[in-house]
Amino acid sequence: MHKHEWHEKTEDGDVRYVRACFHAGRWTFEDTLKSEEEWHLHERLPLRDLEKLRELLWNKYQRGRVPHGHVKFVEKLIAETRAEEEGGEE
Repeated sequence: MHKHEWHEKTEDGDVRYVRACFHAGRWTFEDTLKSEEEWHLHERLPLRDLEKLRELLWNKYQRGRVPHGHVKFVEKLIAETRAEEEGGEE
């Protein structure tokens, strides 16, 4: 299993944790706030989070810690999300 996690401060001062896991050929995406007890499962992360995940994976790939296929998968998700956002704005 490959687990990728990061955290960031929200505008209201809370801390948001984001997790992306690759296990058995399948990706899962979750997030939560420090003030919450449960993780929230997402089919796909928002574009901003996908871009952060791509940066995180790229850095790990450069150090030989993840396969390039993981980076390519997230790049594909980013392209699909951008296309959906552009299509929805017209």
